[in-house]
Amino acid sequence: MLAQALCKLEGFIYDPSADVYWQHGRSSETDFLYVTTQTLALNELAALSDEVGESRSLLVLCSAFRGDADQWPNLTVRKIPNHIRSRCEWGHDDYSLNVANLPMAKPNATRPKQAGLFDDGDET
Repeated sequence: MLAQALCKLEGFIYDPSADVYWQHGRSSETDFLYVTTQTLALNELAALSDEVGESRSLLVLCSAFRGDADQWPNLTVRKIPNHIRSRCEWGHDDYSLNVANLPMAKPNATRPKQAGLFDDGDET
């Protein structure tokens, strides 16, 4: 959902590729978006730049990155905006709901038993 939200924020179409891990969104045939919550090092950015190639461009949104991101002309590296990061939950192994304060169910009102057509009210 983070990648989908960032695609919308950046003006990309959310269209994740089943084959290429870094294609989370696209804005044209050669312009893509990649979202990761990891901190990217220089060697990871260099490998990513090689995979993208010179004929395509990639906007990389990550939690943090090390080094000078301007050394790769096909990559634009930016941090995930704080107003988006603050709305995400980090470090949870489950996303169970807090159901402690749910309203109690109301008891069903019992309706009196309806007499049959041929009953005279006597029970035998």
